[in-house]
Amino acid sequence: MSDRTVLELSNVDSGYGEVQVLEDLSLHLDASEIVCLIGPNGAGKSTVLKTAFGMLTPWEGTVTYHGDEIGGMAPEDIVREGIGYVPQTDNVFGTLTIEENLRMGGVARESGLDEVIEDLYERFPLLDDTRKAKAKTLSGGQRQVLAFARALVMEPDVLLIDEPSAGLAPNTADEVFGHVQAVNDMDTAILMVEQNAKKGLGISDRGYVLDQGTVRFEDAASELLDNEDVSKLYLGG
Repeated sequence: MSDRTVLELSNVDSGYGEVQVLEDLSLHLDASEIVCLIGPNGAGKSTVLKTAFGMLTPWEGTVTYHGDEIGGMAPEDIVREGIGYVPQTDNVFGTLTIEENLRMGGVARESGLDEVIEDLYERFPLLDDTRKAKAKTLSGGQRQVLAFARALVMEPDVLLIDEPSAGLAPNTADEVFGHVQAVNDMDTAILMVEQNAKKGLGISDRGYVLDQGTVRFEDAASELLDNEDVSKLYLGG
């Protein structure tokens, strides 16, 4: 682990019930970078995020945040530590307004909620324009932006994002990837699972290719995109 590492999973085994998904998996995320996890369905990508966020307790191995063990810590405590999570589905409250969604994202804040929400409105003007609208009236891309903003209310320095482009039209997906980069520009390190491997790696600093619950390839994102074996096996090239 380098001095810049903010999140690290080391030799992690994890799964659901008696079903093991991750096996001896190790990866890390450094400050202010975007790291993309790619691989076939069932490779364990989302399980990595859930294990890092405390939704699953590692069977073996460690999960550390700024060098401190957080494996098995409750998600609400992990949020307070400084890690946010944007799930693939059910990531906004459809019957609540944009404003109410953002306030729900800050229930654990002790102070400064109004100020941080106003700052997020400035960063994401489309939310400001519709702050009184119900979240269910937003388009798929707009919902993703709201989900990002809601996770940012706690001002995390790490954001875990699961499949941000899932179900979106190509143009809308490109806009969402732009918002991912905007979040990263706020000095938020991002660990992202993405089904569109080429697009995901295209905005990332580094990448990991997962298969059968473990890391098969690790490299700079640009190198993974140029790797013939990765392209043939995982990028459709």
